[in-house]
Amino acid sequence: MTIVKITAIAMFAFVLSACGLDPRNYETAPVQVETSKGTVTCQLYTPDTIVWDQAITVPAGMSIQEGDAVCKAEGAKGQ
Repeated sequence: MTIVKITAIAMFAFVLSACGLDPRNYETAPVQVETSKGTVTCQLYTPDTIVWDQAITVPAGMSIQEGDAVCKAEGAKGQ
């Protein structure tokens, strides 16, 4: 019985990976968000996939991690 379960789980995982969850299929138009450090250009995705939201460009003096956080916050507003 355990082998059957393992095989079923492996097949399910393979099917999911074969579907090719491509973020480009969920992209919205890039948006610009004004911050105190300057403008961050964000690539947002559909409201149910904000975990993928990311900064395309950030102003000088801002890390990409900060920019990503700005973008995730912006994406969360759309929910």
